[in-house]
Formats: sequence, C-alpha cells, structure tokens
Amino acid sequence: MAPLVLVRYGELALKSPPVRREFESRLRRNILDLFVAAGHTVRLRSDRGHLYAEVDDAEAAVRILRRAFGVTSVSAVEEIPTDRAGIRDRVGAWASPYLPAGASFAVRARRTGDHPFTSQELARELGGEILARFADRHLTVDLEAPDVELYVEVRGPRTYLYADRVAGPGGLPLGVAGRLVALVDGPRGALGAYLMMKRGCRVALVCPPSGEAMVREVLARFDPAASVTAVGDGSDAWRSTVLGLADGSHADGVVLPIGIDEYPAERAAWADRVLFSPTVGLTDEEVSERWTRVTSLAS
Repeated sequence: MAPLVLVRYGELALKSPPVRREFESRLRRNILDLFVAAGHTVRLRSDRGHLYAEVDDAEAAVRILRRAFGVTSVSAVEEIPTDRAGIRDRVGAWASPYLPAGASFAVRARRTGDHPFTSQELARELGGEILARFADRHLTVDLEAPDVELYVEVRGPRTYLYADRVAGPGGLPLGVAGRLVALVDGPRGALGAYLMMKRGCRVALVCPPSGEAMVREVLARFDPAASVTAVGDGSDAWRSTVLGLADGSHADGVVLPIGIDEYPAERAAWADRVLFSPTVGLTDEEVSERWTRVTSLAS
C-alpha cells in the first residue's frame, strides 16, 4: 500500500459550495504542480475539508505539501477500516515506536459520522489498551502536557492514525485572486511578495542581486511556475522592469517594500497604479522573524 498523507485546509471549507469547489480544484492542481516540480508522484482523493495524498515517499511529500498555499497542516497517516476492535488492536502495535519507557502520552480521538461510540469513549479505551500492552514501560497518561500525542481520526468507514501535524502556510490557493508584480530586494520585499501569494495572488518576482537568493531558494519553491526576472542595481533598472511586466501581464497591482514615510513619493511616481505594501506596519525585527518562519516552510 502506498504511503498516505492527510492534507487539511482551513478557510477554503468556509466558502459557499461553488466557490469551495473552485478553490479545492485549484488547490489540487497546485499540489500536482509542486509534486511534478519536485520529481515525485502523487494521487489525490478527498472528502469534505481534507485531501488524501497517496505518495511514493511520505517524508518528501510532507515537505512538498507544506509549501502549498491553502494547506493548514499535513500528517503522514496509517489508514485502517473503522472497526472498534480492529482500531484497538492496531493502535496498540502502531503506537509502540512513539512511546519510550517512562513517557507520558495522550490519545486524541476525533470522530465524524455515525458510530456506536463517542470520541471520548474511544480515547479512554485506546489509552487503556496502550497502558496494558506496554505495562513494562511504565507509561503515564497526561492530557494537559504529554510527551507524546497519538491521534486517531475516525471519518465514516475509514480511520486514520498519526502522531504528528506539520504546519502548512494556510491562506488561499495560488491563482484564485489577481496578478501582481513584486520587487524583492531583501527580506521586507520577499515577505511582502509571500504574503500576497498567500492570499491567492500570482506574483511575478523582480529581484536585484540583493534579493535573488530569496526568490530562487525560497519564493520559487512555493510557486515553481512563478515568473522571475533578475535586474541590476539601481532604481531605474527595477522600476522600468516592474512597470513593463505589470503592463505586459495586465497586473492588478505592484507590491513594493515601502514604509509609511515613503508612500507619498511612491504614490506620485506610480500614478494610478494600485500599490501594495503588506509589511508596512512591521518593524525590521518582525520582518526578520516572519521571514525566518517562511524559509523553514520552504526547506
């Protein structure tokens, strides 16, 4: 059986049914593009609020999926039939590698659908099974701050076991909003471009030497199809390039790393062009902290 990764998404599920279907379809296409770019295979299936990715390498798949905008978290899972006795037996064997001697643990059970047990009943039963099976390890149950959390998610006729949730970027899938052109000349510009990508915008990236590594090593990993244009140093070089790309692609706006003090001059320079500066309210320290989190997602 192929390794399986459970993919969760957040605000997509809150949209109206037609919009949700459109956004989910875009998310699926974006995930396929990411896997193709990374040289891995994937087969997707879904239910309400989740995607299931059948993959060739679960560890690599988790790294890829956490770069898909719209994804809130992912987990490598084991899928089994929803049978109460079968769940109890399998969890006992499955949990063993995660439970070192002396560890505290908690079973987090969730349930969707009609079943002859509640989530709390299932969690208590599985916790008791683990304590009995591994009595020689002197395990303890701690529901507040356990060393190990074991997740059992019952969804209709199928049940999913996992021990980790890896955060994704969240937001909306690339391509559901407008087209923008962004100047990336350092962390502030890179974070600004990322934040607009996170809201579903396709962003063409213009980078002088000071921003090229951030574009090619980080931002392009979130969108392998992104247009990347390198320019030389100097304001004339990037301004003319950004303007040309915005006109040529009929972009909805331009993303610039400007502060409040710089805005009046830039507003005058760009005439009626729509300007975005999503980092305008952030200090340099806050930009650096957030950009560090972005680069960790891209790794």
